[in-house]
Amino acid sequence: MTLPRCLTIAGSDSGGGAGIQADLKAFAALGVYGMSALTAVTAQNTVGVQGVIELPAAFVGQQIDSVVTDIGVDAVKTGMLANADIIAVVAEKARNYQWPHLVVDPVMMAKSGDPLLRPEAQHALISLLFPLATIVTPNIPEARALTGLAITTVTEMEHAAQMIHAMGPRWVLVKGGHLQGDSIDVLFDGAQYQYFTAPRIETRHTHGTGCTFASAIAAGLAKGLSVPEAVQQAKDYITTALRHAPGLGNGHGPVHHFAAWYGVSEA
Repeated sequence: MTLPRCLTIAGSDSGGGAGIQADLKAFAALGVYGMSALTAVTAQNTVGVQGVIELPAAFVGQQIDSVVTDIGVDAVKTGMLANADIIAVVAEKARNYQWPHLVVDPVMMAKSGDPLLRPEAQHALISLLFPLATIVTPNIPEARALTGLAITTVTEMEHAAQMIHAMGPRWVLVKGGHLQGDSIDVLFDGAQYQYFTAPRIETRHTHGTGCTFASAIAAGLAKGLSVPEAVQQAKDYITTALRHAPGLGNGHGPVHHFAAWYGVSEA
């Protein structure tokens, strides 16, 4: 039996909680073979981002070529793409290789508020990559940045999902973790909404939740799940990872990517 293959195209988090480190942990935990193409290297911890070095766009493309032409991919997930040149290269590779699934996490800033995408690159993200995406997974701040809407209710999340869907992706998942009450995510395919709800977990240890969630969706798609099934699996996975966060660091600590492997109880 061939092991499903997932590629993450994202930045490195030296603290291990987000970026490609989170992506590879999620892939491993969910039973897919993980590969990576680095877009940037960050000096980062749970408190903030102390430095960023962006890699040349051509070298990002070379990493993608190396992986795809040899090992192959069943799903690709993008995270921190940093600038318009890298976005253009990733979009070119996506078109050329016709990836079965592309999960675009529109990473714009770190949990600490530090920027991870140059402002002028947002247009490139929307115009070049969104139309190629199986699913785009913005959180509330990202959905606000993409649409200009003030989003404080589920109805406003639905409106934002409509606007982002019009930008080209087949599916949009607007994540409601920044709102109050239960954590409600809204999935939209252009015709109908589906809702994914989990109890809110009161914790400051939420670093890398967006990266982890999107990677878990990609893992599900690589294994042949439908988009709603992959989102439900990812929702269950990130909820468990949040509930059992190890409490590391002085700021927004990481989630526990391998909680199930450590035999934790949901009771």
